[in-house]
Amino acid sequence: MQSYLRAGRALVFVTILGLSGCASWRPPEVPARPASAVRADIINLMPTSVSDRSGWARDIQTAFATQNIEASTSNLCATLAVVAQESSYQADPVVAGLPRIARAEIERRANAAHVPAFILNGALGLKSSNGQTYNERLDNVRTEKQLSDLFEDFAGKVPLGRSLFGGFNPVHTGGPMQVAVDFAEAHSDDYPYADATSARAEVFSRRGGLYFGILHLLGYAADYPSPLYRFADYNAGWYASRNAAFQRAVSQLTGIDLALDGDLVSYGITPSHTERATKTLSARIDLEEGLIRRDLTEGDTADFNDTTLYQRVYALADSVAGRPVPRVILPGITLESPKITRNLTTAWFAQRVESRWQSCMNRAGS
Repeated sequence: MQSYLRAGRALVFVTILGLSGCASWRPPEVPARPASAVRADIINLMPTSVSDRSGWARDIQTAFATQNIEASTSNLCATLAVVAQESSYQADPVVAGLPRIARAEIERRANAAHVPAFILNGALGLKSSNGQTYNERLDNVRTEKQLSDLFEDFAGKVPLGRSLFGGFNPVHTGGPMQVAVDFAEAHSDDYPYADATSARAEVFSRRGGLYFGILHLLGYAADYPSPLYRFADYNAGWYASRNAAFQRAVSQLTGIDLALDGDLVSYGITPSHTERATKTLSARIDLEEGLIRRDLTEGDTADFNDTTLYQRVYALADSVAGRPVPRVILPGITLESPKITRNLTTAWFAQRVESRWQSCMNRAGS
């Protein structure tokens, strides 16, 4: 479900990077339970229909242990709920109609990059490393890993492939938790498997997809009243549920309609709508516009809650409303992807995962 969605809810194209990146937040130390006990719990929580349950349990337990995330029933069920929603326990899930989806996106990228059709068609007609042409391989891809591997081969072997087609790989999420490749590349410093060759390759493996997916789901501090909002963040980005509530507070104070998507700032030349709207409150909250911009840039961290901007906007919002206004809401995002044919939203995703989480908790007797 998540393929082609994350990193700004738009199609993103990334190249392979080495296993390096920024450090991740790590939770406080918690008493470790024996690995065997955690794995036994995971096996008991998984549906009996899952193949190689001991292998899944091993990879999940390793991800929890190496990231120092508490292997509580709630956290384990959260992980299993996302896996079930995203892949139905398939390490490299089959995508219906993938050749058609991929070709349409390749053509869109070629047009945007002003690559003539005859050059693209000629390149796809060349033989690949396995003896088939790239066109033939493209006609037969069934999984995102196969498609990603095809384009890494394509970009590396076709003359001028890296310069002309290096950004044409239409796969930027994958694996059992459909985690984004760029997220994995940015958080791979502590990756525990010494034989890994690249973050991109690891995302499509069961062990790597689980490691980075669990990090994306649970590896950040968020004081939410329900796991529902963490599931929404998994779909929309860290702190999107908190930031969407802030956007709604700003919108209600200013009368300016804002997309409640959790994106507070734009790092381009033009300020975001949220930034412009918030700056109109400068006099009412006694905060200079430059300081408003500074605090908004903390929107992808836990520290945003402690900024002067956050505190003053909510003090004003509470005063105007005559009661505390919500500090967290489900982001108002419609999911867009060539694979989606229904009107789906981040709220739908979060609610589906929460339902699976609750079923898991019920099985555990919690």
